[in-house]
Amino acid sequence: AIAEIDPERYFDFQEVRPNVRIASDGNRVIDWPKTTVSAARTDSMRDLVVMTGIEPHLRWRSFADHVVEVARRSGCEMVVTVGAFNAMVPHTRPFGVTASAVHPELVRRLSLSRPTYEGPTGLVGVISERVERASIPAISLRVSVPHYVPGPPNPKATRALLRRLQQTTGVTTSYEDLDKEVSEWTNRVDQAVAADDE
Repeated sequence: AIAEIDPERYFDFQEVRPNVRIASDGNRVIDWPKTTVSAARTDSMRDLVVMTGIEPHLRWRSFADHVVEVARRSGCEMVVTVGAFNAMVPHTRPFGVTASAVHPELVRRLSLSRPTYEGPTGLVGVISERVERASIPAISLRVSVPHYVPGPPNPKATRALLRRLQQTTGVTTSYEDLDKEVSEWTNRVDQAVAADDE
């Protein structure tokens, strides 16, 4: 079923800011960001359908509906969203991952928290609501990252998310393969912090 999913059809959200580049013939070319959909076999009993891309600035409702359509057409049993948020955590400590779900059985079985936040939301909140409305269980994984090192790449945050994803779903993620990158990243941040009086 995954072969029938056409990312170009579903994810040509041209309100996302494009990049301009000069082609080999000297002409300017606009590259519009796209969300890609890929399938991956794993060593566990479950396979993955992975969606990656840049968050659109507009049409969140339509985007979320397309995510639900991809989930349905691929036979998805659960949707897991992953992301990061800036927090008052030092880069020297383990990064905590908040795992939550609305579905009562998932909360109970996987020892997750139920979201209690009310107020303005982002695209992930919209996607989660649409997925739940479509009766597809959804889990949200969010890692805390230091507010003073918010930008990617952040292998320590990636490792924490992959570790929690493996714990929660049973899908093998090989998060340990990032240990060297985490160590190098920590050393670079140590040096930058030592050189900054603030």
